This record gives sequence, C-alpha cells and structure tokens, in this order.
Amino acid sequence: MERLVGKHAVVTGGGQGIGAAIAERFASEGANVTIAELNDEIGTATAKRLCQSMGPRIRHIGTDIADPDSIASMHEQAVAAFGTVDVLVNNAGINVFREPLESTQADWQLCMSIDLEGAWQCCRQVLPDMLRQEKGAIVNIASNHAFSIMKSTFPYPVAKHALLGLTRSLALEYADRGIAVNAISPGYVDTPIVDNYLAGMDDPVAARAQVEASQPVGRLCQPSEVAAVATLLASDEARFIIGENIVIDGGVAIRMYQ
Repeated sequence: MERLVGKHAVVTGGGQGIGAAIAERFASEGANVTIAELNDEIGTATAKRLCQSMGPRIRHIGTDIADPDSIASMHEQAVAAFGTVDVLVNNAGINVFREPLESTQADWQLCMSIDLEGAWQCCRQVLPDMLRQEKGAIVNIASNHAFSIMKSTFPYPVAKHALLGLTRSLALEYADRGIAVNAISPGYVDTPIVDNYLAGMDDPVAARAQVEASQPVGRLCQPSEVAAVATLLASDEARFIIGENIVIDGGVAIRMYQ
C-alpha cells in the first residue's frame, strides 16, 4: 500500500533502530522523509541507503533534540526541502537508568531534555502549520516504562510517563482541529543499542537467550513491527484514534507475575 503519498514526515532519531525502520516504512508508503538525527554519520548513511532504493525522497538533517535552536533549524531546512510537515514521529530518546538518590541533576536534565522536552519542542515547531492546514499526525515513541516501573531505572520512567501526559494533552486540545496525536509503547526491541548492551555481557549468547526467554512470545520485537503501527497512526485511516497509547511488548504488560 501507499498510505503516505504526498506527505512529509519528520522522524527524530531516524538513523538507526526503530527510527530507521519507521523512516524506511514511511518512504516505502510514499512519504518524503526527513531523518532528524544527532549522529551525522549514521543519519547520512541511512538516508543514502534509502535514497538508493526509493529515490531522492529521504534527507538527513543533523539535529540535537536537546537544543531548541537545533530543532528550529531542522524544521526550517525540512520545510524548505519537502514543504510543510504532515507527520512528526518523536522517536529520539536516551536511557538514563539510576537509583533515584544516586542520580545527579545532570542525569535528570539530560533525560528530560531529550525524552520529554525535545519531543515537546518538536511538537511546537510543527503544530502551527498543521493547525493552519487542519490536518496532521504526531506519533510519540514512549515505552512500557511509561506505565510500569522497574527499580533502578530512574528518571527514565518519569520522562516516559510525562510523555504520555503530553500525548494526551495535545491530543484532546487539537482533536477538533484535525490533528491526531498518539503514542506507541514498545517493549524490548532488537536494535543496535540492545546488541551493544548484550555484547558487553560475559556471555552475550546466553544473555540474549535469557532476554528472549523472558518475553511471552519467546523473542524480541523487531523494529519493523513498531514501524507498521507508526505507519497506521500516521495515515489518514487512523484519524479517529486520538490520544491512545498502543503497546507493542509481546504481552509483557499483561503478565501478572513471571
């Protein structure tokens, strides 16, 4: 299908993992895609790879989500390249895992500046044009940390809980103006970040097997599975889905005890 023909989508953190999968799926569905990625090498490589197979409809713009000026510059360049942003995917994020009293003010500020404030600043950039057009979609990539808690992961779940609050607040505020704001909460996703984490274990193979066995479906989520849901939420087919959080965690959240 080509659900996104004629639309311009911005995907933050679109250089790898979930973001790259979303960028690829969006492009395959006909969208022009701006990859807003901090790592220029990764972002450029992903945009080049996608352009080779799908034509010059994908562009990387170096973006620091923690810097409002960088976000504003990205938005200006993106609009100049592909026109008004029709779809925003706030995917860029960072894991900051500490015990609460061991976390520093710098830990708190880093986590909030990217996982919450960065998403809001991106929304502030695209919403005025969406409201003028009376149409648009915003998809915030949250986490099952947005509604469940693990010890020693502070302050990450605080930011992700707040991201759901941001999603619902904006969704209700602008639902009657043609804007659909929703969230996706993935569980354990098989990304380069996870690969690097497991590679640091004493026995990476055993560590991966243990993680996979802990999932009700017996495997990790694939980035393409998150991208499939993001595509639906970005499309005109999903305009009656407002302020929802779609959980993609293979059944972890519904399990009472391990």
